Amino acid sequence: MSNAEVLPLLETDGQGVVPCCPPLTERPMTADEAETAARMFKALGDPVRLRLFSAVASHEAGEACVCDISDVGVSQPTVSHHLKKLKEAGLLTSERRGTWVYYRVEPSVFAAMGQLLATAPAAA
Repeated sequence: MSNAEVLPLLETDGQGVVPCCPPLTERPMTADEAETAARMFKALGDPVRLRLFSAVASHEAGEACVCDISDVGVSQPTVSHHLKKLKEAGLLTSERRGTWVYYRVEPSVFAAMGQLLATAPAAA
């Protein structure tokens, strides 16, 4: 069991999903926004985690069993550790089905990542 706090890239406002952070070019980030964004970048900063994230995102139906994506050159326990870190960063969700765990990248995660990296509209 982990004591790590999940820092979601998305928050709900009662009317839908709101990304955690404005575009980087819009205004300076608050300390909380920077911590959330840094958690995401840190999680993706490891090459194995980035490969696993990509494998899940590009897998059929947008979800993958750990048995389908574990061929990344590290042991299965290490794969599980990296998937756990991606979950803690709010980048993956998982669901246990029998003996297997299936991972998914929710479309809203891509939307939040895209907004964070988008260029803010120019002022008129």
